[in-house]
Order: sequence, then structure tokens, then C-alpha cells
Amino acid sequence: MTEAADNSIVVGVDGSEASLAALRWAAEQASSMHADVIAVHAWEPAGARFASYAPVPVRPTAAEQRAEAARMLAAAVREVLGPRSGRSIRVVVVEGPPARVLPARASGALLLALGRSAYAQRELPALGTVGRACVRCATVPVVMVPVAPDPAAPSAAAPEAGRPARAPRPVCAG
Repeated sequence: MTEAADNSIVVGVDGSEASLAALRWAAEQASSMHADVIAVHAWEPAGARFASYAPVPVRPTAAEQRAEAARMLAAAVREVLGPRSGRSIRVVVVEGPPARVLPARASGALLLALGRSAYAQRELPALGTVGRACVRCATVPVVMVPVAPDPAAPSAAAPEAGRPARAPRPVCAG
């Protein structure tokens, strides 16, 4: 199931600004390390999101979903890397939950790169569920690449006087 070679950087790409930042970082890092980049997009069938009574033409087939995932990944690579996307960049589209697919695909790689959004609300954890799962389960180092904060976005509010900010709860159950 692993796709990574010993001299590669695996990067999770979902089309978000954070994942594009991770792809950009991975390409720069791979260039300096003379390594390959493996851009991985994990997708899950959307059938469960549709009501059982939804008309069949409304529900995309698995082949249509897979093709859309491949188009999104190719577009993301073109957007970020432009003409630089050559032989050192490979794209991989895999059906499955990203929290399982990404650590498995990174096995044997130099590292796994993921994007991390800047959260403005103090109630949200610093890492999302996929990031936490990858940090917990990956057998290679995981690099969380932050997105540059939007200067127009409101900053996180300070904790109320006399009340400390809540720390994220641990996710690992064993």
C-alpha cells in the first residue's frame, strides 16, 4: 500500500489553502534535498452524504468522484508548481480516509508534510483531526506547514479576565 520511495516527501493535498502551502513547502524542501515529491489526495465516496431517497442522477458515481479528485489534485499541483511540476512530482489519488491513507503512503518516505490553518478562535485545536491522526500514526516525521495568517482577519480574543484559555483535550485513546 505504500507509494513512497526512500528519497521522497509525501504531502497531503485537499485543495485547501493550507494544503497548497504544504505542497509549496514540500517542493522547495525536496529541491534542496534532491528528493521527489509525492502529492497525495485521499477521497471518500460521497454517497453517505445523500439521502436514500435522492434521485440516482444526483448521486455521483465512484468513478466520477475519483475523476474529480484527480482533476482537483492536478489543478492544485499546476497552481502551486506551474511549469516546475516535472519528473520529481508524482500525484497519487487514493480512496479512503485521509487519516489512514496519508500515514500509510508516507511509510518509507523522508517525511510527511501537511498544511495547518491558522485558527482565530481559541476554542479550536491547533491541529485538525487528520493532522492529529497523522502525527500520532505516521512512522516518519510529520511537518505541519502553517498558512500565513490573513492580516484582515480578526485576531484571537484574549481569555476572559481570571479565566485561563482551555487547552485542547488529548485525542489518543490508545
